[in-house]
Amino acid sequence: MSEFLKISGRRIVLVLALIALWMLLSGYWNKATLVAFGAFSVAVTLWFSERAEIVDREGVPTSIFPRILTYMSWLLLEIGKANIIVAREVIRPQIKLAPKMIRVPADQPSDLTRTIFANSVTLTPGTVTVDVREDCLLIHALDEKLADVEGIAEMGAKCTRLESGRGA
Repeated sequence: MSEFLKISGRRIVLVLALIALWMLLSGYWNKATLVAFGAFSVAVTLWFSERAEIVDREGVPTSIFPRILTYMSWLLLEIGKANIIVAREVIRPQIKLAPKMIRVPADQPSDLTRTIFANSVTLTPGTVTVDVREDCLLIHALDEKLADVEGIAEMGAKCTRLESGRGA
C-alpha cells in the first residue's frame, strides 16, 4: 500500500478542513458537479501536501482545532470593534490620525502560534505587523487609539493558549 493511501487522523482532519473551506468559499452546497470538482480539488491539494511532506504535527496542528474556533469568534469581535474605531476616525471632517509604531512581546511557543498572532494583528483594521522577531512583533498602528499594547498583548496571550491547551 502506498504511503499516500494510508489514512491518518491528520489526513482526515486536513480533508475535512479543505472540504469545509471549499464549500464555504464556493457557496455551492447541492450541485453534484460542483461538489465533485470540490472533492477533486481537495484530493489534488492533499496529494500535493503529501508530496511536499507538510502533513505533520506543525503543518496540520490537530491539537489546536477545538480551541481555534473560540479564538476565531473572539477575533471577529475584536475586528468589529477595530472597524468601528477606524470608521469613526476616517469619517471625521478633520482627520487627526497619529500613526505609531509599537513593539509587543511575542512569547508564543512555536512559529505557528506566532504566525497566527502576527496575522491576527494584521487582520485587525488599523494595525499591520511590520516585523516578526523571536521575542516581539513590530506593529504599525493607524492611530494611538489602536496602539493599545495591553490589548494586543492579550491577543498574543490568547494565541499562546491555543497550543498550551488552557483554552483561547
